Formats: sequence, structure tokens, C-alpha cells
Amino acid sequence: MIQSLQKLFTFDEFVDFLKTQPENICYELYDGEIIQMPLPKGKHEKIVAFLVMILMVECHRLKLEYGIPSKTLVKLENKISGYFPDVLLLNLPNLVNEVYWENESIITKPESIPLVIEVVSTNWRDDYHKKFADYEEMGIQEYWIVDYAALGSKELIGDPKQPTITIYFLSDEGEYRGKQFRGDERIESPTFPDLNLTAEQIFSVRY
Repeated sequence: MIQSLQKLFTFDEFVDFLKTQPENICYELYDGEIIQMPLPKGKHEKIVAFLVMILMVECHRLKLEYGIPSKTLVKLENKISGYFPDVLLLNLPNLVNEVYWENESIITKPESIPLVIEVVSTNWRDDYHKKFADYEEMGIQEYWIVDYAALGSKELIGDPKQPTITIYFLSDEGEYRGKQFRGDERIESPTFPDLNLTAEQIFSVRY
């Protein structure tokens, strides 16, 4: 995180605030607190672009009615929080059930989000702890944490630390179960079980 504004905001106040800000600065809402997010590094954005391309090719191959928007706000149910995931896979047919969607790029229902990805930046604790808990509570079926710079703690990604992708899926009990992938290990995605992609290919952006 870079900085926060001092007063607490409602979600609608946050949306109004975003409309007054330049598009190249990203803010998120954490329990009513507006947080300015760090500007992403080039490697971060390169990995995001690679994942978007790979997943959309797979969606096209499987004829899935999914899409990846450039910027969509996820509103957390029963919380005054809203996040802009690095990669957000949308279930397009379910958008008719989204109350904000006609006028705002805002998603509120887990049925609209088959998969969400966070590429880890300096604010790595948010991805591993706060967003993990909130995405789990919301009921998002699959959550990837792509830690290309091995910023997470040793308790999270092992000792010695190394670049790690953790893929979580929602169990029948509504809790995330995760598996980690490193190096030449082929990642395993419940949403895309036939995806032939290793962790290292993602880290190095290599086909």
C-alpha cells in the first residue's frame, strides 16, 4: 500500500470518488478506507497480459462464455470493501443478474466470477491474507496468487523462498484448498483442467 485517506467511506462514496481520479492511479476500498495502490512494475503487467491472453485463448477453444474486462470493481458482500483484481474472469451470461452492471463496471455476485488472479506486488500481505479471506467468504470458486518475485513470507511459500503460484479452489465446505506450483511443475486449474502451462512459463512469459 502507498497511502490511505483518513475518513471512512461508503461503497457508493468510493465509486463517486473514483470518478474524480485519474485513470492511471488505482485505489481500492478496505473496510471503508480508501487505499492508493502501488504502481505496478513492468514485469507485473507483462505477466498479467500473458495470463489474459492464455486464458482467453482457452475460453475460445472450450467455447466458454467468459471474458476478461480491462478494469472491473469487485464489491464484497456485507463489507464496505471493493477490489480491482489483476485478472478477473467474468461469466458473461450472469451479468444480467448484476445490479450495477448496466451503469458501472461493478460485480457483486460470485456466480459472475469463475476465477480471479492477483499478481503479487509489494503489498503481498493483502493478496495472501485479506483478499484471500474476502474472496473465500464471497464464494469465488478459484483464486490464483502469482508470486513471481517470491515476496510472500517463508511460512507461505517455503524456505528458501522461490517464485510460487498458489491456486486455491473452493471446497464443498466453502473453504479454500490450495496447491503450490514452482519451476517446471504444470499448474492445475479446476476451471481449465486441460491448460498445459508450467509455473516457469508464467514467470518468464514464455510459450
